[in-house]
Amino acid sequence: MVRATFLLPDGASYGAQRLSQATARTLGRANGPIATTPGRRAQLRRHFALPPGDWPLAALSRQGDVGDAAGAVWLRADPAFLRPDINGVRLVAHGPALGLDDDERRVLLSVLKPLFDEARMALDAPDPHRWYLRLPPDATPPAFSDPGEALGEDYLDHLVEGGDGRQWRALLNEVQVALHHHPSNAMRVARGQPPVNALWFWGGGSLPEATATPLPQHAAVHGDDTSLRALAAPGRLQALPEQYPREAGDALYDLASSRDLAWLDANWLQPALETLDSGAIEALELDLQDGRAWTLRRNDRWRFWRRPLPRMSE
Repeated sequence: MVRATFLLPDGASYGAQRLSQATARTLGRANGPIATTPGRRAQLRRHFALPPGDWPLAALSRQGDVGDAAGAVWLRADPAFLRPDINGVRLVAHGPALGLDDDERRVLLSVLKPLFDEARMALDAPDPHRWYLRLPPDATPPAFSDPGEALGEDYLDHLVEGGDGRQWRALLNEVQVALHHHPSNAMRVARGQPPVNALWFWGGGSLPEATATPLPQHAAVHGDDTSLRALAAPGRLQALPEQYPREAGDALYDLASSRDLAWLDANWLQPALETLDSGAIEALELDLQDGRAWTLRRNDRWRFWRRPLPRMSE
C-alpha cells in the first residue's frame, strides 16, 4: 500500500490548538485512535526493524559512517553545549547544531582522547558532528538518553545512577573540566557560537546481525533527528521538506518536533489529504509519541456519519 506516514509529538504538546474544520472533519473518518506503546523510542521501533530490547544506534551509525562497527561495543559521544540556569544545567545544543568544523574537531579530539585512553576506550570522530567511543567487546554500556529526548532538560536527570554510573560521571566531569577553559571555546564564543563544553553519551550497543532498515512501505525517510539518522539505511534518509511533497510516494516524515498545529495543518495535513483524495497515495498514517495512531484510507473519506477530530490532544 502506498502511504504517507507522519511521526508526530505527544498530542498534549498541541494543547488547545484546533485543527481546521475541513481537516478535523476528514481525520474524524480515520481508523483510530489505536493504542500503542508511548514514547519516542517505541515510536521509532514501529517503523524500523531492531532486535527486541536493544537500542544500538551508535553501532548502526558507525557502520554507516566508517563500516567497522562489527566486533565491538559502541557509544555515541557527540559534542554538546550544557548551559546552567536557576533550575539546573540544561542540554541546549548537540551535534550538527554546534557547527563544528574539521579544525575544531581535531583540536578537541587531541585534548580528550587521552582521558578515554586511560579508561581503555577509544574516542574518534569521523564526522565533526558524530563522535564515537569504542568499548571493549565485553563491555555493557549504561542506557543513556538520546539527545533528542533530553534537549532542553536538566542533564542531571539523565545521568546514570549506581554501578558503573560513577565511572561515567567521573569521565563526564573530566571532559567538562578539559573543555571549560580551552582556547577554541573562547574563540567560538567570540564568534557568537555556543561553546563545546561536554560530550553526550548515547545509543550504546553492538551491531545487530541484521542491520536495521525501514520497513517495506517506507521507500524514503525524511527528517533530521539524530536517532532517525542512525536508524535510516544509507541513501534513504533525506532532508525534511518545508511542506508535504504531493508527488511523493511511500515515505515517512518525522514531524515530532512540530508544536504549531496550524502550521502542521496547512503545510502537511491538508496537502496530504488532497494527495490521498487524488489517489496518488492510498493511506495517510499519523503516529503520535503518546502511543495513539490513526490511519485514513481513501475509502474512509465517505464515512460522513463520523464525528470530526478537532484537537490532536483529544
